[in-house]
Amino acid sequence: MREATFLILTALADEPRHGYGIIQEVAGLSGGRVNLLPGTLYAALDRLVAQGLVELSHEEVVDGRLRRYYRLRADGRAELTRQTERLRQLASAAETRLRALRPRPA
Repeated sequence: MREATFLILTALADEPRHGYGIIQEVAGLSGGRVNLLPGTLYAALDRLVAQGLVELSHEEVVDGRLRRYYRLRADGRAELTRQTERLRQLASAAETRLRALRPRPA
């Protein structure tokens, strides 16, 4: 799973969010490293909806513009859990290898 997709699912884990809210949350979660463009976000959301991981929560009109809110589905929560564990295992393997490279005190 791509980092941006993982971060979108993570952004939706606690509450429904509209597109701009997701963009802001992803930027915050990544420490500003990942800055999603609207086209990238909505293409990813369309894909995640088609995969059954995310669904449209509700819509509202704000300042004459339609806001669509998305939420994580149960399958999305399960996939986020699987991906989190996968990343945890990879990080653990990397840490083990890096520890082996550290110089040992004489």
